[in-house]
Amino acid sequence: MRTTRTRLTIAATVAAFGLLLSGCSAGGGSGNTDPTNVDPDGEITPREISWLLSRPADGGVITAMEQIADEYAADHPGFALNLITTPDRPSYIQKYETLAAANKLPELFDTDATPFAQKLAKQGKMMDADALLKDLGVYDDYRPAALNYQRFDDGSLYMVPFEFQLEFFWYNKALFEQAGVEIPKTLDDIPAMCTKLRDAGITPIALDGQDQWPLERYMAYYPFRTAGPDYVQQLKKGDAKLSDATGEQAVQWLSDLGSAGCFQDGFSSTGYSDAQASFTSGKAAVYNIGTWELNSLATDALDPSVRDDIDYFTLPVTADSVTAENEYVSPSGIGMAVNTKTYDPLVRDFLSFALKRYPEVYAATGALSPTTNVETTIPANATPLYQRAVDQANDVGEQTAMPWDTQLDPTSNTRLQQELTLLLQGEVDPDEFITTMDGVIAENGPKAFK
Repeated sequence: MRTTRTRLTIAATVAAFGLLLSGCSAGGGSGNTDPTNVDPDGEITPREISWLLSRPADGGVITAMEQIADEYAADHPGFALNLITTPDRPSYIQKYETLAAANKLPELFDTDATPFAQKLAKQGKMMDADALLKDLGVYDDYRPAALNYQRFDDGSLYMVPFEFQLEFFWYNKALFEQAGVEIPKTLDDIPAMCTKLRDAGITPIALDGQDQWPLERYMAYYPFRTAGPDYVQQLKKGDAKLSDATGEQAVQWLSDLGSAGCFQDGFSSTGYSDAQASFTSGKAAVYNIGTWELNSLATDALDPSVRDDIDYFTLPVTADSVTAENEYVSPSGIGMAVNTKTYDPLVRDFLSFALKRYPEVYAATGALSPTTNVETTIPANATPLYQRAVDQANDVGEQTAMPWDTQLDPTSNTRLQQELTLLLQGEVDPDEFITTMDGVIAENGPKAFK
């Protein structure tokens, strides 16, 4: 049973939000104004500090941090970590941006490497994570790919990763054999693969189109292979356009996926659970998802009728790929930022304890740590695929395909999601898609950096 020193706020989120806005957040703080002053002078005075999160309340990150906070509190009476979680990402972003505008963010808060977060960093409101991790002596423990995922366009680091995931194309070997298809060697092989599977009466790819972000992964794939991870940064700043060769190739490939019927009928209204069920029940041949689903795809929780047929392949390359086969989407999740205003000796001391303890506690849950100094505990009910997926993390390149939903401004992102669905459904052609999105991004993208 957890002690009362660590309090997880779920039902009381609204009340906590109101308190923060009114200036009653867990305070103290040194009034620090220097993001690089990572080792401030002063006594360590225990108090309650808060972390505004966008993570599942029963997930591995929160569970591990609750344990660690309790351990720290045992030696620091009066300390408490108040975890204020809003797993729904759109609701969280609204709350986080409102608090930031009111200058009421708590000591710790979650954020992606978005244009909004970059503005906060430029305003000196976030501690320099690069300097902090090096000062705490843990920087070299982190996987380069995990840190790189958190960096802003200019390479600066202001967020600390607490996860590491690999995104694979999981596939059903029996269905591939039935349709006479092989693992695609290039992205351009995928439409033909889909056509053969369709002709065999098999749904090619299960897609959660309702949540949109899985669909945007496909938008990111072709440009990542042909132009590298910088393309989306150039696009959102107005230094590149979809009407350029890179963009045209990507949009045509997406149109080809739609023409080949790669995704299930009604994909735009299919949710996360239904898409996964389509694959795990043997109806769909391919499912693109990350290692956060290892417990569902690589343990005896998986339906015995398909368990032995499940395997995976990584993101295929292109004929002229500028990124390597071992470079694909390897996210380290939403990062944790440290509020400059409230950073003091206590916050530093707790982070020093927590970041050194966290990898061991988190890896014990069967998850991949963002660091390389621990080994993931493989569950007793795991299939051999679980260990293989974990081992794959040791052979990941430093470049990662950044999800576009974390990169584009909100207006461009929302419109992109709408237009992608229309493109795949054949309701707009590639030229119409390009013209529309070039206009939307040109109008809204550069504004996000002002």
